[in-house]
Amino acid sequence: MIASEPAPDPAALVASALARLGVVSEVMPCDPAAADTAVFCQRYDVAPEDTANTILVAIKREPRRHVACVVLATTRLDVNHKLREVLGEKRLSFADAEETVAVSGMLVGGVAPFGLPDAVPVLVDAAVMERPEIVLGGGGRDCKLRLAPGELAKLPGLRVVPGLAHAR
Repeated sequence: MIASEPAPDPAALVASALARLGVVSEVMPCDPAAADTAVFCQRYDVAPEDTANTILVAIKREPRRHVACVVLATTRLDVNHKLREVLGEKRLSFADAEETVAVSGMLVGGVAPFGLPDAVPVLVDAAVMERPEIVLGGGGRDCKLRLAPGELAKLPGLRVVPGLAHAR
């Protein structure tokens, strides 16, 4: 398989992880052309403040490592201050689409915190946990997951970080 190609079925990767962890969620099929958050929210009548994005960040020091950050779509990941502080790293960058697929097996616009390699820790902005429910990527661009934020706590090693993101 070429590194820039996704796993054969990223949604199956996520579904397997959800089942293994006992996560209660609703799969929401969506048009792949509407997977980007703003378009998705408008098309499927979901409030932007109830959607979350999973963003893959690369730690540039060798050996290169990654961390997944879950933040509300109405906020911006504070990669230059808070994430550097939390990780104790100075050189961070957002993973591009090709690197995201190579590391996660998932497509940008559908990345989920479930089904990631064990070596990729998941950090969640505390504001995500305050929502009554959230919608986030389901692995591919053709589905999303709706769940109670508390279900994220079933991820081994999950870390909730106050101030990981700030208002846009």
